[in-house]
Amino acid sequence: MGRLFKALFMLAVIGIAGLSGYAYLGDYAPAPREISQPVVLDVD
Repeated sequence: MGRLFKALFMLAVIGIAGLSGYAYLGDYAPAPREISQPVVLDVD
């Protein structure tokens, strides 16, 4: 029974470490760039 708790504890620690690493390193947003597209307005 003690090994089960130890295994669950280790999985929780690994999960928290993985989630923290992803939160710290996984925020790779693309560089912003300007996009322009001509628009034809049909004005009467």
